[in-house]
Amino acid sequence: MSANRCFGEGDALYAAYHDTEWGRPVTTEAGLFERLSLEAFQSGLSWRTVLAKRPRFREAFRGFEPDAVARFGRAEVARLLGDAGIIRNRAKIDATIANARAVVGLREREEDLATVIWAHRPAAGSPAPRSFADVPAITPESRALAATLKGHGLRFVGPTTAYALMQAAGLVNDHLAACFVRDEVATEQERAGRAYLKR
Repeated sequence: MSANRCFGEGDALYAAYHDTEWGRPVTTEAGLFERLSLEAFQSGLSWRTVLAKRPRFREAFRGFEPDAVARFGRAEVARLLGDAGIIRNRAKIDATIANARAVVGLREREEDLATVIWAHRPAAGSPAPRSFADVPAITPESRALAATLKGHGLRFVGPTTAYALMQAAGLVNDHLAACFVRDEVATEQERAGRAYLKR
């Protein structure tokens, strides 16, 4: 690990993800649905594996547009199970389609995925982690988020997956204290958090 990069040193794909995406706020429906879906596919695997397959995932799942994925039927499931470019796990594929339908259902009830997720942003004030030993896998907020998402009909959203989503989508800033993007990420998160407090 570099003295000023949390992870990804020596790996261009992973370093770019660290520098430009991880921890930066995601507020669009498709963006959040993508991250939620990929975190579910990552369960039991390395995130680096998922990251390498992400371009194909985006093609296979129609850009993670919930309306498009919600219309997937048996033919699309068969297509996905035969696609070596993604992670071919039937339960996770089925869950992604069910989750797309749940996201569409939120909208039909005049709710939205971004507001549901960002309502679980923790209060500011946690000290910056000095190493990843200081970073939790589960928090009270991630337990609450998982319960809320499950209550809306989403699957594969346990507290650990929910916390990984919170990290990836910028609800929490787990860049290490010495990381060169930590302050920049904090500023972006604060701006996004203020926008949701006004809602």
